Amino acid sequence: QVALQFPDDLLADAAALAARLEVETGAEMYVLGDTTYGSCCVDEVAAEHAGAEAVLHYGPACLSPCRKLPVLHIFGQQPLDIGRCAEAFRELYPDRQSRVVVLSDVVYAHAMGELEQQLCPEYPNVVFSRVVCGDSPGPTPPGEVRQFGRQFPVEALGGLQDCAMFYVGAEGLVLTSFMLTWNRCLFSSFNPATGCGRRETLNVNRALMRRLYLVERARDARVVGILVGTLGVAGYLTVLQHLRELLRRAGKRSYTLAVGKPNPAKLANFLEVDIFVLVACAQNTLLDSSEFYRPIVTPYELELACNPARQWTGDYFTDFRDLLPGACAHVDLPPAVPAAEAVPDVSLITGEMRAAHLCEPLPPQLPLSTALACRDQTRALAEISPAASFLESRSWRGLEQQLGQTPVSKAVQGRRGIAIAYEDEGHEHS
Repeated sequence: QVALQFPDDLLADAAALAARLEVETGAEMYVLGDTTYGSCCVDEVAAEHAGAEAVLHYGPACLSPCRKLPVLHIFGQQPLDIGRCAEAFRELYPDRQSRVVVLSDVVYAHAMGELEQQLCPEYPNVVFSRVVCGDSPGPTPPGEVRQFGRQFPVEALGGLQDCAMFYVGAEGLVLTSFMLTWNRCLFSSFNPATGCGRRETLNVNRALMRRLYLVERARDARVVGILVGTLGVAGYLTVLQHLRELLRRAGKRSYTLAVGKPNPAKLANFLEVDIFVLVACAQNTLLDSSEFYRPIVTPYELELACNPARQWTGDYFTDFRDLLPGACAHVDLPPAVPAAEAVPDVSLITGEMRAAHLCEPLPPQLPLSTALACRDQTRALAEISPAASFLESRSWRGLEQQLGQTPVSKAVQGRRGIAIAYEDEGHEHS
């Protein structure tokens, strides 16, 4: 049993392809339509519901490693004018000794070999990245980069920051993720749809300033909503637990919300939440929250806000797996400091004082759910539930039931017609 996952624009061909594959392989095919989260991620949950033993993923992919099922990616092959692309590269990099790393969208990976044959004789320091599906076994060797499903060597003396980046593909989330992660590199791109090459004028520093502003908003937040944006990327359960513990140690309350693809209408139902953190793949984690009622940050930005041991160094991480223990960007929480000895902190947004100390970790033998105490019922509810605390602070709390206080009356027949012309109303004729 095999699950076939298609993006929306390829669903029209799904039935015919599934029938042909059943004839040729003898396996039972299931077509997965609308995915719960981003279509770039493998929907393992839907595949397991169908009892699938493997997944064929069609279309663009974020190449995030999966937890259980084996996956075969079929990216598709979009046309690429190799000659025009090479010409644009020569215009952007006239110096033949330039150190450039060539990246591409997965739908143009099929043409990178031919482009490499044209450019490498002229540019000895050009490196082409390779698309790698799944996690590579063993640690990353020195002098090599493995990120976002791409793998390439770096031989420059100053490392990756001494290299320029040339991206083959349209502007989108993939390029934005690359530019924020490798923000010390100069980027250029070639759009195969328009046939134009350009130096990327997106002000990365300005984008980073916007993200750092969201970090400051996260420091001010008291209630944080953890949005589950994936159920298939390996390590998502571990990072959820990590974020819950991080928020608890930082003295913040948290909700864990699984609402599918987030949109402003869904998240507006949680007015008591001050800020949301989205746990998703590297492409979908950078969600533009300008239209949302509350801002949305990434797990790395929440770490910057709540972990005093993590300092801003200029590096940016969009893959939440980099924050887990044993990963390249993991930073342990420092020991707790008593509240009386904590250094007060001032919000750069509101100008108010805020606590900046960490609480003691819970003892392993006493879970939070078993810690019982006798309290006032109303106060205890407000302490346990941020929603109840938020409702108490509002001037209007909804309609009062007043059970037994309203006199009983018989039902009477109401008006007939529409609001503009009820039957019992007179009509004026002009």
